[in-house]
Amino acid sequence: MTSFKDKIDKLNLPKHIAIIMDGNGRWAAERGYDRIFGHQNGVTSVREITEAAAEIGIEYLTLYAFSTENWSRPQAEVDALMELLIDTIENETPTLNKNNVRLMAIGDLTRLPGKAAEKLQRCIDQTSKNTGLSLVLALSYSSRWEITNSLKIISKEIEAGKLKTDDINDELISSFLTTKNIPDPDLMIRTSGEVRVSNFLLWQIAYTELYFTKTHWPAFRKEDFYQAILEFQHRERRFGK
Repeated sequence: MTSFKDKIDKLNLPKHIAIIMDGNGRWAAERGYDRIFGHQNGVTSVREITEAAAEIGIEYLTLYAFSTENWSRPQAEVDALMELLIDTIENETPTLNKNNVRLMAIGDLTRLPGKAAEKLQRCIDQTSKNTGLSLVLALSYSSRWEITNSLKIISKEIEAGKLKTDDINDELISSFLTTKNIPDPDLMIRTSGEVRVSNFLLWQIAYTELYFTKTHWPAFRKEDFYQAILEFQHRERRFGK
């Protein structure tokens, strides 16, 4: 059977793919388990898709792992997610290094529990010299938080006389976002059938191609990923022109 991977034009790859990993809870419920079981199985999909992205030459892969809104979920689920995050980061660091993958993180990282923040930073440091795929975890992230935060910083710069109001333009605002060193996504994928972007990279996806699939995240595999890229390559991108 021919793989979608074989049909992909390696000279026309999206530079940056962002994914809203949705459907862990529903996938688990359909099997009679609680939500954390879905999150645990979602880790397998993270591993597979990261490997797939690295194999074909994607430069940036951003995964929406935990939103600022997720802090309002039941405490037991939040605690379990944080524990899962810590264990996964620690366990996957050797594999990231083996595959030349650099880990990055965006979001309000000050809200992470101390142990999670410590292990996250350790993995970021240990993979910082890798030159292959940049895997970006969006943790405690939301676009409204990010944009509001950037405006606060810009306001302080103006008050301090370091900037003028006339200096404000698209490029300046982008330079104060948590994604300042990351190119805007070319393709955004959302799993599980919901057709919305859920406060994710709102500034950055102005001209991003959107791809929605009904497949729940724990069931999303390499072939699903390749299929999304193939559809992206069949679209005409005009950037408003």
